Amino acid sequence: MSRELSSYHRQVAATNRATILDAANELFLEHGYDRTSLARVAERAGVSKATLFKQFPTKAELFEAMVLAAAGSPEGAFEDPPSGDFRASLTGLGLAYVELLNRPGMTDLIRAVIGESSRFPELRERVFDFGTLPLFAAVRRCFVTASAEGTAVVDDPDSAASQFLGMISTVVFWPRLIHGGWSLSDAEMRRVVDEAALTIVARYGARTAG
Repeated sequence: MSRELSSYHRQVAATNRATILDAANELFLEHGYDRTSLARVAERAGVSKATLFKQFPTKAELFEAMVLAAAGSPEGAFEDPPSGDFRASLTGLGLAYVELLNRPGMTDLIRAVIGESSRFPELRERVFDFGTLPLFAAVRRCFVTASAEGTAVVDDPDSAASQFLGMISTVVFWPRLIHGGWSLSDAEMRRVVDEAALTIVARYGARTAG
C-alpha cells in the first residue's frame, strides 16, 4: 500500500513540476524576471504556493530549471543515432538540433537568458556552452563512439561537439536572434547541417590507407 502511495505521490510531484515549469516559462517570457513572482507562477500553474516552494524554494532556482527544461528535448533525452556511419550520425543529431532551435519561444527564451546573464552567470555558461543539454551529451557520445569504432579520431569530444553545434547555430539561430526577420527554408537548414557534418568529418574522420 505504501509503495502504491509513493508511486502516486511521485507522479503527482512530476505533474506539478511540469505544470509549474510551463507557467514559469510563460510568465518569465511575458513579464521578465523581476516582474514575475513565485506567487504569480503558483497562481498561473493552479497549485498552492507551498507546492511550488517545495519544488523550487527560490525564484532563481525556478528560472534556471525553466530554462534548462525548455532547452532540453521534448522527451527529456536525445536518442543516439545508429553507430557505424559517422557522417549519418552527425547529420541526424544536427537535424535534431535545428528542430530544437526552431521550437516556438526559443528565441524569446535565449533573449531572457541574455537579459539575466549578469544575475545568472553560471546559467549563461551552461546554456551557451551547451554543457548540460541532452543534445550536447548525445553529440559528445557520437564522437566518443566514432573514435572507439575507428571511424573518427577525436581527442577532445567536448570541443568537437561545440564546434559542430556552433556551425549550425551560427547560421540557423543567431542571425534570427539579432535580425527578427531572418528565416531559412527547410532545404537551406538541411544544407547547413550537411555542410557542418562534412566539415567535421573532414576534420575528425579517420583516414584510411589507399
